[in-house]
Amino acid sequence: MVTGATSGIGKATANKLAALEYHLIITGRRKERLQELQSQLEDKYNCKVIALVFDIRDNKQTEKALGMLEDKWKNIDILVNNAGLAAGADPIQEGLWSDWEQMIDTNVKGLLFLSKQVIPHMIKQQKGHIINISSIAGKEVYAGGNVYCASKHAVDAITKGMRIDLLKHNIKVTSISPGMVETEFSLVRYHGDKEKADKVYKGLTPLFAEDIADTIEFVVTRPPHVNINDILVMPTAQASAVYNHREG
Repeated sequence: MVTGATSGIGKATANKLAALEYHLIITGRRKERLQELQSQLEDKYNCKVIALVFDIRDNKQTEKALGMLEDKWKNIDILVNNAGLAAGADPIQEGLWSDWEQMIDTNVKGLLFLSKQVIPHMIKQQKGHIINISSIAGKEVYAGGNVYCASKHAVDAITKGMRIDLLKHNIKVTSISPGMVETEFSLVRYHGDKEKADKVYKGLTPLFAEDIADTIEFVVTRPPHVNINDILVMPTAQASAVYNHREG
């Protein structure tokens, strides 16, 4: 299962897992995009794909969507908690409550809602792998990052807690924390302001969605006795959340 599969890292990951011959459950809010991806994956990789359209921020929608799955589809081997976003980059005193609520509801509560539905089935199987997509913002706090960084620090802590609690059930738990990745991320963060979004990557080569999908491929293809706990992936031009090198 891959959440937030309509674009970016989620879409690239769905393609990568389909190429590894997994059947897929893909989730997202944009129905047309999700159905288009479903068709592409089924045609290209000859795999079975279920598309679930719901808002991960809504626990009732999440319960209903996953509850409709046939029993055999509830036995999920890999869960990629990818759905997440940043909204705004204002100093704390100027931040919008609506932005804060959106980030906390998606990045923290949404991840928990979905995981709570999947984990009992993994425990029943006594196996599984949960991959939480975090961020450099879950390792460092930077100016204007305040609540977004807090939400990703929460993901980091939840991931560690999951790993401890699920240890006796033979369930792997991994955190992947990307630096700058050129997806719709910055466009969403700046509320559709393309000029501001483009400036984020100006003068350097960022990571791309496929780079993170490649990292996920590495993680899920390790032998059963190997778990990759935590990976921080950065572009060569980025040394930390705030230090990067731009040409020109």
